[in-house]
Parts: sequence; C-alpha cells; structure tokens
Amino acid sequence: MSNKNNKPKKILNNPENAVEEFVNGLLNQFPSTLAKLENHNVILTKKTPKAGLVRLLSGGGSGHEPSHAGWIGDGMLSGAILGGIFASPSVASVLSAVRRAATNDNDSSTKNPVLLIVKNYTGDRLNFGIACERAQSEGIECEMVAVADDCALERSKGITGARGVAGTVLVHKIAGAAAAEGKSLKEVSDIARLVCDGMGTMGVALDAVTVPGASTKNDRLDDSNLIEIGLGIHGEAGMKQSPMLTSDEIAKTLLYEIEKYGRQQSDNKEIIPMFVKSDDVCLMVNNLGGTSNFEMSILANSAVKVMEDEYGCTVSRLLVGAFMTSFDMHGASLTVLNLTGAPTDLLRCLDAATSAPAWIPVDITTVNNKRYTGNEIPEVISSTASSGIQKLPPLKENVWNSNPIKELINKAATAISNAEPILTKYDTIVGDGDCGITMKRGADKILSEELPTDHPVPFFSSLADTISASMGGTSGVLLELLFRKMATYLSGKDKIGMVELSEAFREGVNAVSFYGGASVGSRTMLDALVPASDELVSTNNLKDAAAKARSGADSTAAMKTASAGRSNYLSESTLDGTPDPGAIAVAI
Repeated sequence: MSNKNNKPKKILNNPENAVEEFVNGLLNQFPSTLAKLENHNVILTKKTPKAGLVRLLSGGGSGHEPSHAGWIGDGMLSGAILGGIFASPSVASVLSAVRRAATNDNDSSTKNPVLLIVKNYTGDRLNFGIACERAQSEGIECEMVAVADDCALERSKGITGARGVAGTVLVHKIAGAAAAEGKSLKEVSDIARLVCDGMGTMGVALDAVTVPGASTKNDRLDDSNLIEIGLGIHGEAGMKQSPMLTSDEIAKTLLYEIEKYGRQQSDNKEIIPMFVKSDDVCLMVNNLGGTSNFEMSILANSAVKVMEDEYGCTVSRLLVGAFMTSFDMHGASLTVLNLTGAPTDLLRCLDAATSAPAWIPVDITTVNNKRYTGNEIPEVISSTASSGIQKLPPLKENVWNSNPIKELINKAATAISNAEPILTKYDTIVGDGDCGITMKRGADKILSEELPTDHPVPFFSSLADTISASMGGTSGVLLELLFRKMATYLSGKDKIGMVELSEAFREGVNAVSFYGGASVGSRTMLDALVPASDELVSTNNLKDAAAKARSGADSTAAMKTASAGRSNYLSESTLDGTPDPGAIAVAI
C-alpha cells in the first residue's frame, strides 16, 4: 500500500520527548563512561581528568549524531550540550555545563579552563557566547571558538559567514588531544583556530532531510534526477541544484568548490587555494545520515582519486563514516584539512588515540608518501594441474573407460539443456524462475568443453571447474561442491574401483547437505541425490541409482512444505503438485 499522505516513517514515541529519549538511550549504551547533568540535556564524561587541564565542551541542535555526544572521551570532548531538534541549546544549559566542567570535586579552590567549540550559526554563537561571558564573570577561564568550514556560501555573502559543518569534528579531535597534553587554554584555542583556518567542507544531498515529528516528507529533492550541491546540515538551501552525477563527478564537483573557496593565511589574511599540487591533506568523507556504507566507500575512492590523480596531493589520512549527520539525509560531505606546513603538535594531536566512542582510528599513509593504489597481495597459484592433484591413484580393471564416459556426460548435458523449458516452468511456480536457465548454461558449457575423461579425479575436478565458471546461483555452487568433493575423496584412495566411485558420490552428496544445510524432505535436489547415492553404494548399479533419483524427484511434488531454498518462502497451495526443479534436473 502506498503512503498516500506522504507521511514520513520514523522510529519514535512522542516527538516532543525525542531528545530526552535519545539521551537515555545513549546513557544505556555507555553507563560506565557517560552521565547526564541534572536538569539539563547535557552529557558529561564520568571520568575525572587531571585538575587544571582544559575541558572542551561543544554542542548544538540535536539531529547531527554522533555529533556531539559521540565525541566525549579522553582526548576529545569533556561534554556535549544538546538543544532541541535543529535548535541551539539554552544559555542556562551551556552555562551549567561550563560550571560543571570547570569544577574540581577534590579541590574547590581551583577551576579548570573551559573551551567552547561551536558551529557558526547565529543561535549557537549567541547562546554559547553569552554563557562564555557569564562564566568569565564568575571567575572561570573560558573561551569560545566558532567553526566555519562550509564552502557553499561566498565569502562576501552577508555578515554571518560560512556555516560550521563536519570539519568541526576535526577541531574536536585536535584541540581535545592538545588539551589532554596539558596545553594552556590559549594554546588549545590557538590550535583550534589554526585547524579552522586550514580546512573546508562541501556537501551534496540526494534526498532532503525530514525531521522527526514532521507531518509530511520533505520532497524538495524527490525528482530522481535531481541533487543539491552545498545543502546545509539543517536542510538549508545549497549553492545550486544539479542533475544526478556519478560518484567521480560528485567528488570532482565538491573538491573543486573547496579548492576554489580557499583558506586564509594566518599572517597576512590572504586567501589562497585550499590545496595545491604536492600538498599533504587529511580527507574526511562524512555520511549525512542516510547513505549506505557501500556508497560511502565508493565516494571515498572517487575523492582520493581526484585529490591524488588530478590535484597531485597526497591523502595521508582518510576518514570515512558518520561524523556530522542530518538525521536521514541521503548525502555526504567532503572535508579537506591541509596538513602541509602544519606544526608537529597539530599532526600529533590529529593522530593521538581517543576513547570517544564515535571516533574511527585512522591509517596513516607513509610508504613512499603514496596511498595504497592497487599494490595487491600476490595471489597464490596452485602448482598442481587444474585437477589440483599431483599423483593420481591407479584404476582397477574395467572400472573407467574414457569413450563411454564422454558419451554419458554429453548425453546428460544435452538432456539438461533440452529440459530448460520444463525446469523454468517448475521454478517459476516454486522458486525464482532461473533454475532452467542456470542448468542450461552449465550444460551447454560442458558440451562445449573437452573434459579430461582418462581418469575420474581430473574428470570430476574439471567438471567442478566448468560448473563453477558457467552456472552461478545456488544450484551451480551445490553441484560444484558435489563434484569437487568426489575428486578430493578419490584422490586420497590407493586404488579406484566401482566401490570407491560409489562412495565418492555419497561423499559428494553429503557435502551438498552439509554446506547447503538441507536434507531429505527439504524439497531440494537432495531428495533425488540422497536416494540415488544410497542405492549406488548398496548395489553399485547406475541404472538402479538413476531410478531412485527419479522417484525421489517425483516425490517432491507431493511435499507441501519446504525447509530450504526459495520454496521455503511459499505457501502449501503454491507448492502442491509441482516438483522441485533442482531434484528434477538431478533425475534427468
């Protein structure tokens, strides 16, 4: 049934209590490390850092998780102040958090310095700013740094400046590590501002964000061929809309805008490109909330290619994940932090360990200053023949004859190929409709190959190889297992006769059951294979075994339930009267 009212679906109770319930869920996840400040939606670390160390606090509107509570931990934040959904927290909450962070429970005579890190939005700047001023009036050493890394708005547009987005997390990381090292408030603030000056962020949205509690879905990007470049993390309009782009094109577009936006030199305030050839950069690929990990890795690959192959930079540090989200927004942002000429303490702090639960440890590229680009670990190639067997067991007299074997395999493959219509018909009713085509593909490949028939071990091994290379699907894997196991079993025998061949078939059937998880009565090919293998081991008679396979396959038509395969999903009425196509293929 379609959602005619276009009402968004969210996992919620009462939207008005969503932030409080989110806080409780977070505390349930980290009961040993996080605590809530009384009367406020403020999350604080339970650990007590050394007295006198700078405490870092950040926060803002809820909806950007894991920012900011996910960054609470040793070497990052001491606490996070949570506002309502996309709404700045109150002055009272910020000030209460500052007072708590500044307090030393074991020494009331001294107060810890506090650095507030905020995203450059008017509400955050004002509320955190007032709290900062009031804290200073109370004798607390407190400063505020506003992060403005968004490159979507022109520098000359208005007085509010660029928005603070995903790059804020890098400020948390580097400034937090600096604080943990014992640097002064001024030193920590200076390194935070240095990070701000050296980075830029640009995002793209494929679908707009819909906030919890909204009565209708935000459909501004519902056109399947429309995306928005530079969309804000609250759903604010971006710099432009565009037809859908490939991952490579998205990466190129975002990085071009970041490079063009540039960065401000600390000495003369001149704007220079964000990065140039030979620069070393940290690249953050941020999930805006609704993008799959699969897509994220593809975009990360595209971004690295553009940075290294087109701009000639070195991406020494690549971070990929959810850092600053916007609820369910399907999109991503790229952040570039230029590390060329950066002080050694900035690099050290970027790479320092942290206990913050949302932080992802980063591999650092050091080998020849080049990122991994296809230096694959060599594949180990078997030194044996295609059969995988070096020494073949001798054959007992009159047990194996090459020409009849060729005739039999060709006759069987031809019969399977010709049976494609009936197998497809059966599988359309009780499966997904591909059994006939899959079996025909394997059979036709066998007919086109010149399989080695002089000895059973290379024959069954080559038969497994041919099936593996042609069939695909579950049936192909199971039949490959059957013949692969037969070859392996026979290769370990001192001599091969009819008894060993019969036992090998049973071992192959057992492998199909073991790895596939089905058994007789499951309504699969095993309902034909097992009776046939039992008969063959008992009588060593192929014709009798074939008859058992046929009767077993026919019996599946009366089975009204299935415990394996696609038929497992179907009703009794659908299954009744139609045999399992895999079992029929075995019988043929």
